[in-house]
Amino acid sequence: MNILIVGSGGREHAIAMSVSRSPVAKRIYCAPGNAGISEVAQCVPIGAMEFEKLVSFAKEKEIDLVIVGMDDPLVGGLVDEFEAAGIRAFGPRKNAAILEGSKAFSKELMKKYRIPTAAYETFDDAKKALVYLETVSYPIVLKADGLALGKGVLICNTKEEAVEGVRTIMEDKKFGDAGNCMVIEEFMTGREVSVLSFVDGKTIKIMSSAQDHKRAGDGDTGLNTGGMGTFSPSPFYTEEIDEYCKKYIYQATVDAMAKEGRPFQGVIFFGLMLTEQGPKVLEYNARFGDPEAQVVLPRMKNDIIEVMEACIDGKLEGIDLEFEDNAAVCVVLASDGYPLHYEKGLPIFGLEHFKKDPDSPDGGYYCFHAGTKFDENGNPVTNGGRVLGITAKGSDLKQARENAYKATEWVQFENKYMRNDIGNAILQDKI
Repeated sequence: MNILIVGSGGREHAIAMSVSRSPVAKRIYCAPGNAGISEVAQCVPIGAMEFEKLVSFAKEKEIDLVIVGMDDPLVGGLVDEFEAAGIRAFGPRKNAAILEGSKAFSKELMKKYRIPTAAYETFDDAKKALVYLETVSYPIVLKADGLALGKGVLICNTKEEAVEGVRTIMEDKKFGDAGNCMVIEEFMTGREVSVLSFVDGKTIKIMSSAQDHKRAGDGDTGLNTGGMGTFSPSPFYTEEIDEYCKKYIYQATVDAMAKEGRPFQGVIFFGLMLTEQGPKVLEYNARFGDPEAQVVLPRMKNDIIEVMEACIDGKLEGIDLEFEDNAAVCVVLASDGYPLHYEKGLPIFGLEHFKKDPDSPDGGYYCFHAGTKFDENGNPVTNGGRVLGITAKGSDLKQARENAYKATEWVQFENKYMRNDIGNAILQDKI
């Protein structure tokens, strides 16, 4: 098969790695890709939102399957464009990707179908939102309705912070048009867990759980980011919680989308909060999480192409998802200053440590490129806030964490920054 992956981050690198292991993968392309992805796929200089060029390229190269990794093209309807051109594509159509594209839509869906989530109100008028803030208890959560690179969520501890947050989102438009509408939501407490799933429109298969670290600084301090590290599986995601979620959240969401005339085929990411009242949905994403994909996919035993084709063909029920009985931890190496201001174009050293096969007896280490490119001399340099995702496996989470932090020492670049407490909760709870 000729396969095209759309995207350029660590998530797409993890997907490309998995695709490269499929026995049916003949030629792999990635648009636009990055320096790391180029090791397993041919990168082509077409942006993820250049729909017409992507379709033309797919026709020219006789692409058999397109995998759309990023949220913007999914919400924008790229899968629809490929299908209209007679090209098979993995990912939700535009009318289903709204599950992530509009927080107001997803909250209304959960309310209508009684899927557990936080209490909320939706506003498209800043003045009405400010009036509402006089009536709520704090802390409170403000969410820009649209896509905001994982950063459009503000946790406000006081009314003053919330008032400023409304102005930031709806008046100053810090997150652009994503802030035209806003959700104000009750603040929930508990453990956060990420659960990825494959969906074929009616059947849902759950992947291994994971736990992300969104804040930029140690101890969950600083600004929200796209993710500073993650681990899988989550020890806090028990069999009891899994059974509850399968009954009241996972299948209920798939059925709700189908009833709304928006059958979902692709990956649903469930962001969960394990509250004292039970698991509740924090958010939905309509694609693999990043960096969650970097710890989940390396542990998946299945041929990813076989699973994706089953999703497209409505035959997921016949797939038995299998994962290795081990653990993985990912530590993101970022450029200091992320997520606000940071320098690009800095040389990266030490990547040769990851050239060996990660599945070899002395392997188990991965370096997923997120924000990288080659300079004019063909050397890898930084090209984003999140630069690399250093992932390692281990027999358990403690060993995987030790391995991941050991591997972060192999790579160097100026202004290298990382959190030093990814997975600390594992040790603190002494599992």
